[in-house]
Amino acid sequence: MKHNIGEVERVLRVILGIFAMLLGFLFIQGVAGNILGVLGGIAFLTGAVGWCGIYVLLGKEEAPQPQEPASPEDGEEQTVECESCQGGNDAG
Repeated sequence: MKHNIGEVERVLRVILGIFAMLLGFLFIQGVAGNILGVLGGIAFLTGAVGWCGIYVLLGKEEAPQPQEPASPEDGEEQTVECESCQGGNDAG
């Protein structure tokens, strides 16, 4: 099974899922607490596994890949200097 959740989203789902489970099952009484606890459990599991079925239904098949920084073409070096580095300091 391929991952279709990015790393940052996985960490957020795990943390928020644990928080929602604790809040729902331990501090909120009744049906609302149970619903919050179950939703927190689902968020925790999808974050831990790295796969979300809803994303598959929406067409998101795999996690986004990190972008590599653009490199200069043909071996050219790119230099970026700030204004103070270019000798534009006026001493008044």
